[in-house]
Amino acid sequence: MSLELNINAEIKAAMLGRKEAELRALRAIKAAILVAKTAEGASGELTEADESKLLQKLAKQRKDSLEIFRQQNREDLAVKEEEELLVIERYLPKQMSEDELRTALTGIIAAVGASSPADMGKVMGAASKQLAGKADGKAISAMVKDLLK
Repeated sequence: MSLELNINAEIKAAMLGRKEAELRALRAIKAAILVAKTAEGASGELTEADESKLLQKLAKQRKDSLEIFRQQNREDLAVKEEEELLVIERYLPKQMSEDELRTALTGIIAAVGASSPADMGKVMGAASKQLAGKADGKAISAMVKDLLK
């Protein structure tokens, strides 16, 4: 079942269950799918990779907003973002643990032949392709910096 059909079914269930937070997040996902499908140059259908990128973008937006709201002591808004983030994360592939990420990056660093922080660009390029959807870009970057010290 495609993500769009799955989201539509979940929206109906959330409406019937009167789950406000879940409904907000699902509607945001549906809106993002519609925008992506109707964007200029779009084929009208989203691939699984496109869907994954879209969900990652939505999750990143929620995380960034959550961080800002917490810094500004706006717990009321932070709670809403956190609720939406939990719903969005249900549709994302499982993220790698820190140990798994370290192992994968160590292999990539060895394959690329990186030895100093100057080689970070090469490592990040390979890591971004290989670990797309499995780990957050910030986490990858931080770990690469740590490993290339």
